[in-house]
Amino acid sequence: MTAPNPFDPSRYRWREVNGEPDDGYFVHHDYTILGHDAARGTLDMLVRWGSDGGHCHIHRHTATTTVLVLDGEQHLVDIEPDGTRRPERVRRAGDYALTGPESLPHLECGGPEGGLAFFGCHTDTGSLYEIIDPNGTVVFDVTIESLLADFDLNAGPA
Repeated sequence: MTAPNPFDPSRYRWREVNGEPDDGYFVHHDYTILGHDAARGTLDMLVRWGSDGGHCHIHRHTATTTVLVLDGEQHLVDIEPDGTRRPERVRRAGDYALTGPESLPHLECGGPEGGLAFFGCHTDTGSLYEIIDPNGTVVFDVTIESLLADFDLNAGPA
């Protein structure tokens, strides 16, 4: 007998993220912030991807980040400094990973049925991840404060 899934996404406020047509890839996902302690440098969040192939912006983690795939799949493609893309990696529901500042920039999306992943971030500097353009240039440093501000301004109702 399969136990019922107690997770109910409608209990949370979600921030829908959409990219620009000139991004060079389809950006579309949602995130919610579960909790944070900026003074201690921690933030917990969920990211969900639909089955539409939408990605997060190309980014590189600057915080030590725990990842646990809760539902569906998480597809990742690491990007080398010369722009070469490594073969796609797939994490499935139940898979765990620990990543940090040594990680390569990467593209990330859900699988054919979408995906939902928990991210637990721990930082000494306040920086969580850097958004990187297709040329490899850092265009924005996402901090705990900037992510909280974006979420507060743009998240929908619970």
